[in-house]
Amino acid sequence: MRKGERPISDTVLIEKVLDGNDHAFRLLVEKYRNDVFRTVFAVLRDQKEAEDAAQEVFMKIYTSLPNYENQGFKTWITRIAVNHAIDVKRKQARRSEDVVDELPQQAIGTPKDSVEKEIIETDRRRLVRKKLDELPENYREVIYGFYIAEKSYQQMAEEQNVQIKTIETKLYRARTWMRKNWKEDDFS
Repeated sequence: MRKGERPISDTVLIEKVLDGNDHAFRLLVEKYRNDVFRTVFAVLRDQKEAEDAAQEVFMKIYTSLPNYENQGFKTWITRIAVNHAIDVKRKQARRSEDVVDELPQQAIGTPKDSVEKEIIETDRRRLVRKKLDELPENYREVIYGFYIAEKSYQQMAEEQNVQIKTIETKLYRARTWMRKNWKEDDFS
């Protein structure tokens, strides 16, 4: 912005971006980058994570711009930033959990008909944890993610920074490994 020039309104910049003007988007990024960074940093509390998340937020803004309905641009991008930061925080929390921590929590939260059923269920969970530990490391991650954490192929691919086809292949190979190395009797 040169001295004496009036700032270009967000509406004009958005129209230019939608018409294919990438420079107009750079101006929007320049104008709002500090706001977006502060928003994601407030949730994540980590400089590096917040920088990465802020870049991802601007990518989401760019791809979502055709859906923007002229109802307060700063509010709209702040909502995108907060939602994205919360998603990142959830992914971090999920990554830090492991199978051993997850399964006992599920056992505690499930109502049981009797003490006997509870003991049987606890033993079964212990056995499943033991069996999951037998899986090769690269298979354990996709089996846990798909069957226990109930993540989609898309979510796992994004978290591991790989193609969806790679997740499909890993899951296929993990299932093949389990069929080859485990018998149904092992779980009873």
